[in-house]
Amino acid sequence: MPEALKSKPRHMYSIKLKRSLYGLKQSGRMWYNRLSEYLIKKGFCHNQISPCLFIKRTESGFVIIAVYVDDLNIIGSPEEIRQAADYLKSEFEMKDLGTTKYCLGLQFEHTKGGIFIHQSNYIEKVLKRFHMNNAHPLSTPMVVRSLDVNKDPFRPPTHNNEILGPEVPYLSAIGALMYLANNTRPDIAFSVNLLARYSSTPTKRHWNGVKHILRYLRGTSDMGLYFERHENAKATNLVGYSDAGYLSDPHKAISQSGYVFMYGGTAISWRSTKQTLVATSSNHAELIALYEAGRECVWLRSLIHYVCESCGLEPIEKSPTVIYEDNTACIA
Repeated sequence: MPEALKSKPRHMYSIKLKRSLYGLKQSGRMWYNRLSEYLIKKGFCHNQISPCLFIKRTESGFVIIAVYVDDLNIIGSPEEIRQAADYLKSEFEMKDLGTTKYCLGLQFEHTKGGIFIHQSNYIEKVLKRFHMNNAHPLSTPMVVRSLDVNKDPFRPPTHNNEILGPEVPYLSAIGALMYLANNTRPDIAFSVNLLARYSSTPTKRHWNGVKHILRYLRGTSDMGLYFERHENAKATNLVGYSDAGYLSDPHKAISQSGYVFMYGGTAISWRSTKQTLVATSSNHAELIALYEAGRECVWLRSLIHYVCESCGLEPIEKSPTVIYEDNTACIA
């Protein structure tokens, strides 16, 4: 600190920074601008569809750099990966960890037939954190709900129910489960979404529902997503599935939307959420869900076409993507 400022009261002076420091609100954006400017100078391209995906096509192949803040995953042939790493090392301080085996809580197992992505280590940490590592495992992520709204284990709290205090880590558990549901475990997406609605007023019933999911995870900690290697590009077409649960929340007369998109036989995008509109019929609820699935489909198709075109790969078929729907009125 300059000597002239030490004699003044602390609230009467300020210091202008010459560069952004770690932790400032603008640091993330300035780092992204710095990195993208350098990669574009080296021949990489990106667009608004996925601004954190940088692609460079060369005579011998292609290289893709996926950016998450300061964590970078490089995809391509060994020679292209080495050159991209050299580019980055020449400009930034970088630690090369080799083949990606662990990133952002996700584990990657590479085999001759494909890549298996799971979060078994993360699940074990979550179970220990909430003292459920020795609990009896269960085969389903939630209990069967009663048709009687007064007996529904997930009904809203009443004046007779005691709201759990901060000593019960309900919000922490919901956050941990949401991270799993959003990354590698679509099978718990619905139950986590349902219990997250009571984050402000959880009761013992809802906490038991959280522990039920944790018991289910203990018995299925080795489950994940397996992306199989396909020699034929036609085997990797995009396929979608859409569904809705009419009045799945009978207490507020709200329905549930859900969809999943498969690429090469593996889920790449999914969602389970409460609808914001009151559906007047089952086909109305299905139309709302299908609309949300259609929006996601447009973005996924744009992303896949962009990656294939930038890498010089065979794109997916120009024909419309099939989204399967089980409601006749909605299909008509």
